[in-house]
Amino acid sequence: MKKVPELDRIDRDILTLLQEDATISHAEMAERVGASAASCWRRVKALEASGLLGRTVRLVDAASVGRGVNVLCNVRMRSHATEVRQAFETFVASRPEILESFSMSGDWDYLLRIVVADVADYNGFLMGTLLGHPSVAGASSHFALSLTKYTTAFPV
Repeated sequence: MKKVPELDRIDRDILTLLQEDATISHAEMAERVGASAASCWRRVKALEASGLLGRTVRLVDAASVGRGVNVLCNVRMRSHATEVRQAFETFVASRPEILESFSMSGDWDYLLRIVVADVADYNGFLMGTLLGHPSVAGASSHFALSLTKYTTAFPV
């Protein structure tokens, strides 16, 4: 298990602020966490170097780009051989409509979060692409009716 770095209050406050708004200036950050702008800059650079902070991105509204339907899809594999799983994971990584993929314990092997325009769009993907992959034995789809919570922020 990866060792969790020691974080003081200021580091935690910086992480919280950056998860809310990654465009915050070092001056504003300094004012809000009670440190100097130079100290905040050094801390952010150290958090990046440690791997605690990843790349900076902007979040897109799914419905605004015609991807308002979320489907959670359980996938069962034909085989659990390493090369079969690697081929499936490579396939998943290549598909832009698959936003998240989890290797699972239990009855299903993977859980995918897939975003599509509508049910017909998903049907085309499921029948024409996912179920056509040679490693896939079956799938079970669950359509999200509404989004009741969404966050990218981890508690620190």
